[in-house]
Amino acid sequence: MLRLTWVQPEDLVGHELRQAALDGREASAVAARWHAAGGPPAPLTAGASPRPASRYLRLLACDLLDELAELPSALADDEPSDLAATQALCPEWPLSPGAPAAWDGPVFEARLEAAWLGRAAGCLLGKPVEKLPLAAIRALARAAGNWPLSGWFTARGVPAELLAEHPWNRRSAPSSLAENIDGMPEDDDLNYPLLALLVLRRHGRRFTTADVARVWLDELPAGRTFTAERIAYRNLLCGLEPPLTARHRNPFREWIGALIRADAHGWTNPGDPGAAAEQAYRDAALTHTAGGVYAAMFTAAVIAAAAGGERDVHACLRTGLTVVPPRSRLARAVRDAVGLAREHRDFDTVVDLLHEEHGATHHWVHAVPNTALLAAALTHADGDFTASICRAVSGGWDTDSVGATAGSVAGLLAGSPRALPERWTAPLKNRLATSVGDFDGTGFDTLARLTHLEASRP
Repeated sequence: MLRLTWVQPEDLVGHELRQAALDGREASAVAARWHAAGGPPAPLTAGASPRPASRYLRLLACDLLDELAELPSALADDEPSDLAATQALCPEWPLSPGAPAAWDGPVFEARLEAAWLGRAAGCLLGKPVEKLPLAAIRALARAAGNWPLSGWFTARGVPAELLAEHPWNRRSAPSSLAENIDGMPEDDDLNYPLLALLVLRRHGRRFTTADVARVWLDELPAGRTFTAERIAYRNLLCGLEPPLTARHRNPFREWIGALIRADAHGWTNPGDPGAAAEQAYRDAALTHTAGGVYAAMFTAAVIAAAAGGERDVHACLRTGLTVVPPRSRLARAVRDAVGLAREHRDFDTVVDLLHEEHGATHHWVHAVPNTALLAAALTHADGDFTASICRAVSGGWDTDSVGATAGSVAGLLAGSPRALPERWTAPLKNRLATSVGDFDGTGFDTLARLTHLEASRP
């Protein structure tokens, strides 16, 4: 029987109850009704429970999801989803520099190519261990003599019994272990920057959230969407419009999906983090709310600062926080993570403390712990490319997504493809696989030129 992941009502209630506990909604009465009826908890890692629910349980799930959506949040004043209200809470929101800067073509294009390559390398590094628990990641890398993490994951030298206990990500291992890499395989962490380029090409930098939806429906196969993006896609097909697409029966609206779509908005607004954050907001509002949107805005602002030539990663991270409401959960998590990274020389200690703080309460794809890990990894690496992607991936949770964003930032800081270690770039073979548009097989140098073109448009 077909089990469609991430959208079946009976699989969403557990996630929505968990989200309610995080965003300050009192849902104990709803939880009691669900559990009394035999409703299952949220699947721990998979997108669907192993067995189909009864018709009654599915109908009850639909009713409870709607009831949960109506519960008031105690955090609403500190975490609005409206852009104007968000900006009003950010006293240091970065001002636009005015007229767009005249970026030097070859220098800026090289910076963008390094960002694309960095994003791909960081993503590919994290792919084989996505969904694995932290202890498994460490054990697999240690068995291969690769801990602290410093290179691609490999099955060479890893005992068969350990691989049986902790198998690699089933879909990713054939194309992402060191012995298997042959170009950059398809991944949603690379598909979304391509979609953002299409949005900008067709609608310009003043695009609307509805424009993003149109491009998705035209160019993004539904099977290539996950979590919040799959819910929003379904909502669009059911006739709902943004921002309701992000809110209707969508317990994943504060997960990492909007963050992984933010890079292109930073790349195309170099030196203008405020504009990058606003652009990321209009993209994120299709699928996310509150912390899920803030994670995208934070990332876009960090990247815009680095794309504009800022070489100090710590300054970039401080800029990112200026577009996040300071009393929000995301801002607190990022500030705390940066503090931990400054306090402890051993990054494993930083990761252990982050998991102690967030692991029991958040799903491994939630934006709050993953953004905190991203900030900690970039802080601890102090701008070094290899250290940035390896620390990001070694922290667990959404390994390929956090690794991708860390690689994008660190690539911009490096400034040129030539400044990136060849062991990370050579296996990519300047070739990207994707099902988006006509981009399949495109080289990263070409993608840099296309991104530069969009950054240069008024």
